[in-house]
Amino acid sequence: MAEERAQEVHFEDGEEGGDGEEEFIDPNDVLAEVEDDGDMPMDEDDEAMFETHDGSSFAEGSIVWEDNSIQHFPTHQGSVFAVTTHPTAPLAASGGEDDLGYIWDLTTGDVVVKLTGHTDSVVAVAFSSDGEYLATGGMDGKVRIWRRVGKDNYEKWEFVTELTGPDEVMWLRWHPKGTVLLAGSNDMTVWLWQLPSGNTMQVFAGHTGPVQCGDFTPDGKRIITADAEGTLLFWDPRSPTPVFKLTPTDARFSLDGITSLAVNPASTLAVVGGASGGVRVVSLSKGEVVGALAGHQEGESVEAVEFVELAPGSASAASGGVVVTGATDGKACIWDLSTNRLRATLEHKDAVTSLHRLPAPKGHLIVSASADKALRTWDARTGTLVREHKGHTGAVLGAALGLGGGVVVSAGDEGTCLVFATE
Repeated sequence: MAEERAQEVHFEDGEEGGDGEEEFIDPNDVLAEVEDDGDMPMDEDDEAMFETHDGSSFAEGSIVWEDNSIQHFPTHQGSVFAVTTHPTAPLAASGGEDDLGYIWDLTTGDVVVKLTGHTDSVVAVAFSSDGEYLATGGMDGKVRIWRRVGKDNYEKWEFVTELTGPDEVMWLRWHPKGTVLLAGSNDMTVWLWQLPSGNTMQVFAGHTGPVQCGDFTPDGKRIITADAEGTLLFWDPRSPTPVFKLTPTDARFSLDGITSLAVNPASTLAVVGGASGGVRVVSLSKGEVVGALAGHQEGESVEAVEFVELAPGSASAASGGVVVTGATDGKACIWDLSTNRLRATLEHKDAVTSLHRLPAPKGHLIVSASADKALRTWDARTGTLVREHKGHTGAVLGAALGLGGGVVVSAGDEGTCLVFATE
């Protein structure tokens, strides 16, 4: 096994205060408890059968099935709940209902590594920012860490350690610049670990419900988390108390539970989606609600939030940016945060399950995944549909962009991952 070297991850302050010295989380800090289309008519007697990616069959006259995917990975038995892609190599990782994870080649569909050890569904998978590590998180509460072996290729991976603590993992996020891993749990806690040592750096307490979403801010200096009871907490990872806390007791922040969030690239604003269909804009410097976006149907959960970049250095980016919110009403709404006005509405036939912005210079393109069995690439500048991606026979539960945004990899409820060209 390769030599284990803890990597210091720096959470630097801004220009305010301090004596000028660089501050960071000490990798040796352990367990600090923190409180608070072309249809063809068929003869009724003609029952030619066709097989889909998931192995099921249907009569040609009963359904029209289109598939414009360029690769598929049909290895999971049961629903695929999570998928991610490697930052540089042509690899994807997926986790499913079969208690397994896989690293696989998204150009060939071949298995690279079978990831075992979970005793319940694998609901989260994430490559570290440098691509050297992969984390899998399960409903069994386990977080298992895998590491690339050697420097010659990405085809050999080894198991490093198992992290325990959460009773049920809900999501995983790596620090944007180092080997620190963040996890939200069903038991109202948030865990922070240093890798490869596996030391617990913090256990954040203070939520009142399952921690359904969270992340590091893009600058890596802060952490934001939110729960099913509607509480939002903003953390300095070095402090025993939150920087600020928003709860439903503030009528402006009542969302009937928080289901999704995203932070703008400048790390100044968070956009938070709720189970009631409401969307709130929160200033991270002031710790208060600065906007409410009303575009989704009442009672339809906002499942995804994603910032897009219409043009580098644009006025809208300087004043907060442009954000897209997707909900179970089948709509993805594009908002200009400089005015809090709706720019365009994108339509699916069923719930929008995830949203993904392409990297620069194509930051104006966004891919939406939906329970209507399709994904779509849109131009967020105009709301124009660029391409529709079909091939799933079940709801698309998640997706991830790969190969520099050239492809989107999707996770299907029918048990298959598909790879599509984004344009």
